Amino acid sequence: MDTSFNHTALKGKVALVAGGTRGGGRGIAVELGAAGATVYVTGRTTREQRSEYDRPETIEETAELVNAAGGHGIPVRVDHLVHEEVAQLVQRIEKEQGRLDILVNDIWGGEKLMEWNKPVWEHSLKNGLRLLDLGVNTHLITAHYALPLLIKQPGGLLVEVTDGTAEYNADHYRLSVFYDLAKTAVIRMAWAHAKDLAPYNCTAVAVTPGWMRSEIMLEVFEVGEENWQDAVKKEPHFAISESPHFVGRAIAALAADEDKQRWSGQSLSSGQLAQIYHFNDLDGSRPDCWRYITEVQDAGKPADVTGYR
Repeated sequence: MDTSFNHTALKGKVALVAGGTRGGGRGIAVELGAAGATVYVTGRTTREQRSEYDRPETIEETAELVNAAGGHGIPVRVDHLVHEEVAQLVQRIEKEQGRLDILVNDIWGGEKLMEWNKPVWEHSLKNGLRLLDLGVNTHLITAHYALPLLIKQPGGLLVEVTDGTAEYNADHYRLSVFYDLAKTAVIRMAWAHAKDLAPYNCTAVAVTPGWMRSEIMLEVFEVGEENWQDAVKKEPHFAISESPHFVGRAIAALAADEDKQRWSGQSLSSGQLAQIYHFNDLDGSRPDCWRYITEVQDAGKPADVTGYR
């Protein structure tokens, strides 16, 4: 069953996509909406005010895309480091909906803080600690306030969005101690939350997209989603890349699975879940990025996605 095209799979369900302004968060919000969910979309950039990212994407745009997909999008400006704002958000969801079925922690915001291939003593400490605040503490703060509402009914799902699977990150240095720590921490966080959620018949997982064609990544390669394959001329391995909708469909499929608890505590990838739930990316393909990275890219083989998408 391709749950990404089942427009009633999540009808009546309420989701919070924390960090849904752009990239994977936007793709996840839209695909949850496409499956019929009501989706609260949070972030710091609105049409009236931008975050330090200083990018044009807004939470209002994401909510409108959720509506266009068939769901109900509700944008709420929230800084997930500010306890009071997160608490008020959850209080609003409880007042308006009476429930929370899906919590997606996709808060990040660290691209402009990264200093790649620098040891800790050369990396800006201020930037590195800010990165950990944005990529780790926000997730903990949001879970603290939102999970009491999620566990009020069985079947709830918490998704910690990261970069890399537990298996891959365990023996691959992610080019910065701060980035490495942030992306590994949320994987462990999902494992730990699964222990706390088990008595309530709720599920926690970590999910990673593959090489995702976010708005920022498309700008780096000077292409758009409609002509992304032109970037393969510059970087042949970009052929394995996926749209933000692919991880969105992975999470929508998980949320719709009545037996989702079998995954609790695990680290999963969009490509892995596509093989199980039988959904495709926007172009009809089914990229399996992390297997490709390990078996082709990291192995030093020429780019060839045959058998990987």
